[in-house]
Amino acid sequence: MSEHESTYVPKTGVEKWLDTRLPIIRFGADYMSLPTPRNLNYWWTFGGILALCLMTQIVTGIVLAMHYTPNVDLAFASVERIMRDVNGGWLIRYVHANGASMFFIAVYLHMLRGLYYGSYKTPREMIWIIGCVIFFLMIATAFLGYVLPWGQMSFWGAEVITNLIGAVPLVGEPILIWLRGGPAIDNATLNRFFSLHYLLPFAILGCVVLHLWALHSAGQNNPVGILIPKDRAKKDTLPFHPYFTVKDGFAIILFLILFAVFVFYQPNALGHADNYIPANPLQTPAHIVPEWYMLPFYAILRAVPDKFGGVVAMFSAIGVLFVLPWLDTSKVRSMRYRPTMRTFFFIFLVVGVGLGWCGGQLPDAPVIPGMASFVLFDGEVNSYLWLTRLFTLYYFVFFLVILPFVGLKETPLPIPATISEPVLTGGDAVPAAAPASPEKKG
Repeated sequence: MSEHESTYVPKTGVEKWLDTRLPIIRFGADYMSLPTPRNLNYWWTFGGILALCLMTQIVTGIVLAMHYTPNVDLAFASVERIMRDVNGGWLIRYVHANGASMFFIAVYLHMLRGLYYGSYKTPREMIWIIGCVIFFLMIATAFLGYVLPWGQMSFWGAEVITNLIGAVPLVGEPILIWLRGGPAIDNATLNRFFSLHYLLPFAILGCVVLHLWALHSAGQNNPVGILIPKDRAKKDTLPFHPYFTVKDGFAIILFLILFAVFVFYQPNALGHADNYIPANPLQTPAHIVPEWYMLPFYAILRAVPDKFGGVVAMFSAIGVLFVLPWLDTSKVRSMRYRPTMRTFFFIFLVVGVGLGWCGGQLPDAPVIPGMASFVLFDGEVNSYLWLTRLFTLYYFVFFLVILPFVGLKETPLPIPATISEPVLTGGDAVPAAAPASPEKKG
């Protein structure tokens, strides 16, 4: 299925001239006719949603940059001016601010879908790795953008996160001074962050092109998780357009409705109230927290008592995703046929949500108020810190222990020979009389 022959035929002289020099029209036409597994469900629509989110963030970001002033004395006032004096400025800013949250909602669901259905396994390792690069760039871009309004959370969030770099032995302090533009967060820091925040979305866009290129070469995965043989390509696949563009379009409409609810009715629900207070280096907020989509990694950072160890754990939580294709030892892609692994996956979902919840709490606050007198909940044992450590432990155990071990020991359910069999048999498992070949299993 991955070896898709081009069906594009240039008709006009301009198309022929361009096709021999920069076949961009051919690339678009080939992608629209790309053979796509006919059993894709709505979990596969988040790719289109993410493309929409990225373009929305770039367009609104360019407009906001025209009115923003990257100066510590003027930044907060320039944001308020955008909200009050620029025509449609309130809408552009709310779309951009809430668009970041929508972007992360979509990317987390997109990654979880890939994890559940094994979209990172052979021959799609490069698709997954480039996707992880995009995710890392998104986190960096979002952090830089969080600083730009220059409110209390912006300033103190930058203070906390940049200080972590100084914990790196030998090179940490020079890098910290270079990043800040001096020994403390000041005007040079804001200028650097603004410049990088403007640049990185275009780097993300370039990685998205590579992501699509790798997808075009390796082909789409599917819920069954088997490779489609060449002799069944016509029976088990459909052209991407119009069959799946319509499906993506419907999902995008539903997503835009959710987006609009936040923009027009709850524009500040996903932000922090303290960021409407101008930055004050002399007044520390009671509780410094990042945006909600960074809370799981912030919780992992706080789970380790050593500062440098926390930094290593936080970046390792992202870095482990890059080597995921080699950690999973199972020959079966989809967890639909891996009941044991599926159970651990749903526990992983709960742990991920739990890490985000703990990241937003004071680490020494009691999880169960009024229970500190019991021996079981005495002192720190009843704090969010210990709960965070349990969640963090499972996070790493899931990738480094459970995935490799379960893949070797579990007995998967019988796997269909084609993607049509689950439909033709009413969803029942096919007989295991003739085990699927390794190529079909993946």
